[in-house]
Amino acid sequence: MAKVQLTNVTVLDNSSPFSQQFRFELVFECIEELKEDLEWKMIYVGSAESEEYDQVLDTIYVGPIPEGKHMFVFEADPPDVNKIPEKDVLGVTVVLLTCSYRGNEFVRVGFFVNNEYADPELKENPPEKPQFDKVVRNILASEPRVTRFKINWDDSEQRENGLAEEEESMDAGGVGTSSSLPPPSSCFFNEGNQSSASNSNQAMEVQ
Repeated sequence: MAKVQLTNVTVLDNSSPFSQQFRFELVFECIEELKEDLEWKMIYVGSAESEEYDQVLDTIYVGPIPEGKHMFVFEADPPDVNKIPEKDVLGVTVVLLTCSYRGNEFVRVGFFVNNEYADPELKENPPEKPQFDKVVRNILASEPRVTRFKINWDDSEQRENGLAEEEESMDAGGVGTSSSLPPPSSCFFNEGNQSSASNSNQAMEVQ
């Protein structure tokens, strides 16, 4: 049985300019104390054609985690535009949130992301060279796709068979069913306890 259950993900500041940070509020429940950190990643899929263009926007470590419910806001800078093929800037792509324990990923949440010009004229006749300062990002927040993986929580063994345990959608009211995301190239809460979190750029508080 999974020792951590991700119960809600809320997209904040949606829609927003392409150059604005991604912000997600995540709520999870830990059924027993975890001695080691949870590793959270935010990944932007730059192109559906190759994982070469996937960008890890940020990685944070949260822990140790006491039993109970926890909430934090995961923020990350937008992707490096120089690493996105120009033909893939506009249109639909995917942003992923993943969580791992002892190096083993046990949950992945995917959101569709639509990038387009707000100006009707630019939308109708997009310039050959993308004008990123005029692109608006809209995340399809109502239908996240959740994939859970079976892992061994007591040691660092690999995921069992490397297969997904289940796929489902998640919304503010809980877990339901939804149409699935196309496979990306690389592939919620009350006041509660406090834990420490850190990455190379910031310290983060879990409430």
